[in-house]
Amino acid sequence: MNLRSPAFAILFAVSLIAAAGNMALQSVLPAIGREFRLSDTLVAGAFAISALMWTVASPFWARLSDTLGRKRVMMIGLAGFIVSMSGFGLAATSGLEQWLSAGVAFVLMAVARTIYGVFGSAAPIASQAYVADRTTPEQRTQAMSLLASAQGLGTVIGPALAPFFVLPLIGLAGPMYAFALFGAVVLIVVWRKLPSGEVVRVPSPSGHRGDAGKGLWKDRRVRGYLLYGLFVTGAQAANISVLGFHIIDELSATGIAVRDAQPFIGIAMLAGAAATLMAQWGLIPLLKLQPADLMRWGAALALVGNLMSIAAPGYYGVVVGYAVVSMGVGFARPGFTAGSSLSVGPHEQGAIAGLMMSLAGLSFLAPPVIGVALYELAEPAPFIANAVLLAAATALCFINPRLRAGPPDLPDRDETPSPETPPASQPGPEGNR
Repeated sequence: MNLRSPAFAILFAVSLIAAAGNMALQSVLPAIGREFRLSDTLVAGAFAISALMWTVASPFWARLSDTLGRKRVMMIGLAGFIVSMSGFGLAATSGLEQWLSAGVAFVLMAVARTIYGVFGSAAPIASQAYVADRTTPEQRTQAMSLLASAQGLGTVIGPALAPFFVLPLIGLAGPMYAFALFGAVVLIVVWRKLPSGEVVRVPSPSGHRGDAGKGLWKDRRVRGYLLYGLFVTGAQAANISVLGFHIIDELSATGIAVRDAQPFIGIAMLAGAAATLMAQWGLIPLLKLQPADLMRWGAALALVGNLMSIAAPGYYGVVVGYAVVSMGVGFARPGFTAGSSLSVGPHEQGAIAGLMMSLAGLSFLAPPVIGVALYELAEPAPFIANAVLLAAATALCFINPRLRAGPPDLPDRDETPSPETPPASQPGPEGNR
């Protein structure tokens, strides 16, 4: 797959809009929770159900993308994103304008996030599998890094734009309406412009995909990558969830009100996103780092960032520490994503994509709730817990034989489409039909 092709640009946009919308919501969520006068831990805990639904639904969307086709599953995911963001915005507006009680409005917000949890993983799973279908093992790390960088760019755009959409008539719910509209535009582009051609798969005698990828999470080839990814993404989820509350509290000590803290939260998230992009767009291509190196450096940098957050309290320390954590995750995520993809065969790419997306759900299931609860207990507590997780991830890179050696070199494995397969710029068969 040509990484400069219109098809890859569309896949990039799919990942970009989902990340931007979620980070915009994450940037205003602490302020909404404080305006509703709810416990910080309750705000984090109410959204754990969204992560649970994401985790449960991811394998289903992975299998469906193998049969229904990557493009159609992407469109389902984008539609879920639009409904969820719109519903969340309406519920937030109802509570902030006191049309509904804060409790009822918050329950409706949680329902809207549950919708995203069910459908949200469909688009990134299908995007990752679409890329894996059309890249050679040599291209895989670069392609996955570029696709992952869409999430990094989204984390720049989301928090940076969110304050501009906090308008007088719609208030803190404005960013949700805006990104629902952006999602609708991307959905139309996918529908009209994304080629539906897929790598041709040989149907099983029954006409189904069979058991390819079943029980893959227990496979020795990927078990270490999954454990590493769980440690790193769990620590990142705790950092993200604590960040807004931490900044609001640091600024309140200087007399800055909750609503006025929104631009400062955006700046902190912008710094983290810029660090992620510097890693994924600059350092990874420049240094030509392979998955094993990316994972070691990523976990170690994220560990340092959390230690900095403990040692240097105050707004400046919060921003710099978060930026270092984000740079580390910018290395780590494409490392374990590409490494796990390269460790399995072409017929298992949908399954491994589903497992990687399940990690995203698992990481936002318990860690944010635990992180915010620890923060309410003592300010340094979540960063200490994260440091322990990331130290374990760093050690795993050297202890686990497969992570230490990196994915196997398989020069005889050809995952490029056959000459009979329609090129990516042409329509073609959908899945295994």
